[in-house]
Amino acid sequence: MSDIVQTIYDSLKEVLGSTVKVIPALVTAAILLALTRFFAELAKNVSSRIGERAIRSRSLQLLLSKTAYVTAWVIGVLVAAVIAFPGLELGDIIATLGLGSVAIGFAFQDIFKNFLAGVLLLLQEPFSIGDQIIVDNYEGTVEQIDIRTTKIRTYQGERVILPNATVFTSAVQVRTAFVSRRTDLAVGVDYNTPLAQAKQILQNLLTKVEGILEHPTPEIDLVGFGDSSIDFVVRYWTKPQQAEVRRVQTQAILAIKKAFDKADISIPYPIRTLYYYNQEKFNDYLPASPDRESEN
Repeated sequence: MSDIVQTIYDSLKEVLGSTVKVIPALVTAAILLALTRFFAELAKNVSSRIGERAIRSRSLQLLLSKTAYVTAWVIGVLVAAVIAFPGLELGDIIATLGLGSVAIGFAFQDIFKNFLAGVLLLLQEPFSIGDQIIVDNYEGTVEQIDIRTTKIRTYQGERVILPNATVFTSAVQVRTAFVSRRTDLAVGVDYNTPLAQAKQILQNLLTKVEGILEHPTPEIDLVGFGDSSIDFVVRYWTKPQQAEVRRVQTQAILAIKKAFDKADISIPYPIRTLYYYNQEKFNDYLPASPDRESEN
């Protein structure tokens, strides 16, 4: 019995001794992690300031700051692990990470795919923060481009979070990519309208509508004969933001209606021509009547 007690005592003594030896390393590792948090924030702030001075693109500034932040944490965690466990070498950690990366890759392939797509989006910069884009069925203003997602604020005031892989592999329409954007506005006039006069009226009033740019020059095209009207298309350019496009279009419609009313030019309603006939007279399935026989 005394041998068992002695064995337990020796085991506890050995465990306690090992723990006492490890405590300084654990404390040092904990202090190092706390310092890592401080230096990671410092690296993030410094890289942000450098990016603001050296890089014009806001997206690349974010990529630089996030990369510095993550790199600082990775280095700090690796060094803390080596200090906390003296028998663990840096090569062993890297080898373990290499073996585990296969399993992690299968488990988190969507996350990695979005991560890589986010990095490519930030580097290639097909659009920037503040641009108005259309992706699939979503349209709005780009608020933020993260490593994993792209956040869009719709014109209705809703937030849409799209995976970067979806954005990267989909057709993206950037509506604010250039300094101007064209609007095509259809206008129909009565068939009795002098077309040259109507075209001149449209051309004159477009130069007076606030928000329509002088260059490129607005164009007036006749596009066809409609069911009840001869159709024009008014093509003019404005600033590319959606709010500006809507505002100018409203002003253009008001100006066109006012100018046409003043010139006594009508914008016709749809017209349908109806033909009536005697169904009994022309119905071959009704029995012949004396009147029809006499007509024959």
